[in-house]
Amino acid sequence: MTSRSTTVLVGIALLFAWLVIPFAKAQPLSTPVKAVQLTGLAGVKDNARGTLRVENGQLQFVHGKANSDLSAASIQDVVTGDDSRESVGKTIGLMGMAAPYGGGRVLSLFRTKIDTLTVEYRDPDGGQHGVIFTMPVGTADVIKKELVAQGAHTTATGEPTPAVDPSSTSPNNKEQK
Repeated sequence: MTSRSTTVLVGIALLFAWLVIPFAKAQPLSTPVKAVQLTGLAGVKDNARGTLRVENGQLQFVHGKANSDLSAASIQDVVTGDDSRESVGKTIGLMGMAAPYGGGRVLSLFRTKIDTLTVEYRDPDGGQHGVIFTMPVGTADVIKKELVAQGAHTTATGEPTPAVDPSSTSPNNKEQK
């Protein structure tokens, strides 16, 4: 009787695994990331706030009731970076200049870390354009990886470029024996 119940349990486990494994292998869709489009998208005002996601080979920026899409295949380069933004406002710069004896360093604590995503792309007519987004820390690299996986190009791989000795690549440099 125990061998029969073991067989039934193994059969149920295999059936469950057969049903669950296809869902586990499915590629998850990008979750929307809050972003600010600083400049570059046609028809979108500078400093527009919205959400950014990569889905179905498109970089989608949804702002208000409008939607701007860029095809991943049209993207020539994707570059990420990190920066900081003043969280108190533009008065920090003036206060930092007026603070005596290095007091401006204390005011620099009021900065918020952000990620930047710069995208260089070609429009359907072949014109070259660029757009810059800012977003919360840790999200730009994820979007870049999703874009590259869906066909976007990038020149910055994050790996150090090997140093090249200029004397070894010169066409006039010939070995003498």
